[in-house]
Amino acid sequence: MQQSGRTVSNCRIDMVAPCEILEWDSSFFGRRIARLGVRRLTAAILTNLDDWVVKNQIECIYFLCQAMDSESIALAEEHRFRLADIRVTLETRLNADQVHACENLLVRRASAGQMGALKAIARLSHKETRFYHDPHFQQSRCDALYETWIEKSCNGYADMVYTVELGEIVAGYITCHLDNETAGHIGLLAVSEIARGKGVGSALIHAAMNWFAGQQRSLVTVVTQGRNIGAQRLYQRCEFVTRSVELWYHYWPTA
Repeated sequence: MQQSGRTVSNCRIDMVAPCEILEWDSSFFGRRIARLGVRRLTAAILTNLDDWVVKNQIECIYFLCQAMDSESIALAEEHRFRLADIRVTLETRLNADQVHACENLLVRRASAGQMGALKAIARLSHKETRFYHDPHFQQSRCDALYETWIEKSCNGYADMVYTVELGEIVAGYITCHLDNETAGHIGLLAVSEIARGKGVGSALIHAAMNWFAGQQRSLVTVVTQGRNIGAQRLYQRCEFVTRSVELWYHYWPTA
């Protein structure tokens, strides 16, 4: 399971080609998947890559590089890597004494009784992500990925999950993760279609920021997609600024 460039799996970097086999992703999608463990491509890496792919029966390789790295981009495209996503990381600095208003909405910690509603929102809310924009992944598996992600988040993968309710309807969720003693990150944010335009997204982000501040974290980051302009504008309204722009490539050697 990928999150903000992190992988929930047991894997190791191969010394012949700097790749790691992603056991969780491979099992979930039913495809043999690996990730390049470096952010810069070189001709030497590519020389060994295809032999490593054949030896390990790899079907897909993820590669993440800086958007300004023209050499890696050129090498990737020459080697038939396909651009899958523009990864935008935003950040905000927190003041422990600052309290953010939650738009007068009911924001509370996610409960087991909300799981069905949360999974229904997840199934429909992450269509801008790179998996949906790669035709080699079945859409039904992409839907299931985010259902699984929110369920795991509520069961301990995330350090906090908040929800918003409008009446008796669950309207959205946000997941929060502690990275170290000073920083944390937002994992997933989603608002149901019927609740959009009602301040739900802002309320969830502000609740998360208050929680991070209460955990003595001074820096919060979040990752979204370059194609997801709405999410970028929402975070910018909540005092986040762009930190970095990177490119996700997928390489399907036999495609």
